[in-house]
Amino acid sequence: MQTEKNEDAPEKLVIPLYEIVAYPGSRTKFPVDPETGAILIASMADKGTVLALGLTLKSGTRLSEVTTESFYKTGNLFRVTHIQPADHGYLACAEAELRVKAVSLTEKDRHFVAAYEPVPDVQDLEDDLKGRILADVKSTIFDISRRFSGSEQFTRPIERMDSVDRIMGFVMPFLPANLAEKQALLEIPSVKERYIGFLDLLIKTREHIRIRIEMAEKVTDRVSKSNREAMLREQLKVIQEELNASEGTPGDEGYRERVEKSKMPDDVRKKALSEVKKLETGGSQNHESSVIRNYLDLMLDLPWVTEEKKSIDIAEARRVLESHHNGLEKVKERIVQHLAVMKLRQEKQGSILLFTGPPGTGKTSLGKSIAEALGRKYVRVSLGGVRDEAEIRGHRRTYVGALPGRIIQGIQKAGTKNPVFILDEIDKLSTSYAGDPASALLEVLDPEQNSTFSDHYLEVPYDLSDVLFIATANSLATIPAPLLDRMEMIEISGYTKNEKFAIAKDHLIPEVLQEHGLDADKLRIEDEALKLIIEKYTREAGVRWLKKQLAKIARHVSEKIVSGTAELPFVITPDNLSAILGKEQIRQEVARKEPVPGVVTGLAWTPVGGEILFIEGTFMPGTGKLTLTGQLGDVMKESATISSSLIRSRLAGTENGFNFITSDIHIHVPSGATPKDGPSAGVTIFSALASLITGKTVDSNLAMTGEITLSGAVLPVGGIKEKVLAAHRAGIKKVILPKENERDLQDVPEDVRGELVFVPVGTVEEVLKEALGLELPRAVAVHTGNSFVPAQNA
Repeated sequence: MQTEKNEDAPEKLVIPLYEIVAYPGSRTKFPVDPETGAILIASMADKGTVLALGLTLKSGTRLSEVTTESFYKTGNLFRVTHIQPADHGYLACAEAELRVKAVSLTEKDRHFVAAYEPVPDVQDLEDDLKGRILADVKSTIFDISRRFSGSEQFTRPIERMDSVDRIMGFVMPFLPANLAEKQALLEIPSVKERYIGFLDLLIKTREHIRIRIEMAEKVTDRVSKSNREAMLREQLKVIQEELNASEGTPGDEGYRERVEKSKMPDDVRKKALSEVKKLETGGSQNHESSVIRNYLDLMLDLPWVTEEKKSIDIAEARRVLESHHNGLEKVKERIVQHLAVMKLRQEKQGSILLFTGPPGTGKTSLGKSIAEALGRKYVRVSLGGVRDEAEIRGHRRTYVGALPGRIIQGIQKAGTKNPVFILDEIDKLSTSYAGDPASALLEVLDPEQNSTFSDHYLEVPYDLSDVLFIATANSLATIPAPLLDRMEMIEISGYTKNEKFAIAKDHLIPEVLQEHGLDADKLRIEDEALKLIIEKYTREAGVRWLKKQLAKIARHVSEKIVSGTAELPFVITPDNLSAILGKEQIRQEVARKEPVPGVVTGLAWTPVGGEILFIEGTFMPGTGKLTLTGQLGDVMKESATISSSLIRSRLAGTENGFNFITSDIHIHVPSGATPKDGPSAGVTIFSALASLITGKTVDSNLAMTGEITLSGAVLPVGGIKEKVLAAHRAGIKKVILPKENERDLQDVPEDVRGELVFVPVGTVEEVLKEALGLELPRAVAVHTGNSFVPAQNA
């Protein structure tokens, strides 16, 4: 086997082995603590496999108290080939390539490393003796296995092994030897002594098993006579119970009568009656009786027939949505449309709704409002962190502690066949060795399949077609495409500043006051203070953090009232707000007061709303190099490169005299610690370069967004609503945006649209005209001799 060269005792990561001794040439699986596992995963991501030192912990060592003295110094050099998450850390697969000895062992950041040196075998065994020992080892193992039924599958691989070392690595984990004996066998360098020691251990094991079997047979003979009478009495009792059951005497807790009177479908009733029969004939001592009772209880609790359906009142549904949620007009209108379709189709909904948007935007509460509007029961299941398929489909009843899946449990809890069922955080499902729960949801969320949903515990189809499923997610990136295809997405982009103000006034403040034992006579928050909290102390698309800040104020006032130091009502004003919430937490970018050549204001989208950002450019003597800084992503770097090429093609040879060959250009986007990416900064970078080269300034009250192409076209971008709101917050007066994004302006609140001027553009020439006042024809660089000059292109 090939291993690393031992040059000056190489240092490797140490994997602590608990109650495990591995032998060279063997493959093994073993648990790994979280810290060591994380290091292995990081190394394997780069190399595929990784070499590490496997050292066994001494007996009695607690995993929380491992020190350098807790290890045996002789171990193996492992090649770790695979690692996967487990319940309390990780499970690793590795090959023991070489016996080594740790010459130094140190602890670093809650893990261990060690320098090692190989411990080669002493080849002192003759070939003929090696063959005899191999034959004796195999015969002894076969002799032991014959005493146990079903051991053929265990011994079959041993027949094909031609090395005592391979057999030793395969058999040792199963031998009843203590850890010290197994470690002592590993540390023997002499091949002859090690093989003989292994054979002695096998012989002792065979003798130990023989003695135990003989003792068990003697004990069985002694107790069989005394137990026979007790067994006969128990059998008589069972027979009596069966006779009582056949005569109809109570004993099955009335399950048969309840099943026959239930509204189960015929095939389901047939299955339930077969389980009742097992319960009746099994007797009180049947170990499956409790399992059968739990199963029958579930079958009887589940609603099998839809109760009388209430007519959907669209006007009432609209009223409930309006009373519970401010803003989100398009979302509420889409929900009302969906309810109208359900009314026309007699509630057989043809699609599953998916509310997607940032945290705190009211996705889950929208589902609760829909349930109230429909007059249905509300059930919510959180899928965040679920990684076991059985959580969706249930466990088979053969397992101890088996339960139905969360879907059937939710229906049982609701007690009705047509609840509003919220599948919360569906984007946070994960896959593990226990299966893929997202794939199990495919049947649940497909209107064509969920009428015969199969739960492993239930074992009979259950009709979910009357259930109104509503899923929520923060991101679509982690939802598998087949699952996403089965749902109809309703995007909740977030709230404007005015909408947050209205939500706080109508909902959040009353809730916070009630939760903290206050009322309007004890605590009053001025409107200006509330606006200041929204603008300077929260930065989110939703209102969850806003509610936390209001709760912080309520706690402060509660403490003042209890201690008797508050004058009621306690009024929160902009002046005393900082004394309660501390310094302002949000730094809002605002429009610059004075324009500077080479500096242009751009617009960006973030998960918590829009922002303005500044693109800054400068030049210096050099060789034509373009430098980009500000932690830019690959797409944004490409936009800068395209902008540079466009500038050279449009402005090369103009009267400004800028020499691209003898000048270096540097573009920087401030807030360098924040990653930035995307194509929408193309027109901003282009304008910054044009301003830098011509020396003309761009109005500081002008912001822009849009993707550019190498031919000079301006392409549409996303997040227009959030970007326009950010421009409005920052005091921007005019916004340049792609022509194709004009239709997106209807999503912007009317009060914001009225305070801004929008300039739609289709080419970079229009951008230069609007931003810098440059009247340039659309140009293409034409090669003439040894230089490039712009040529007009109609």
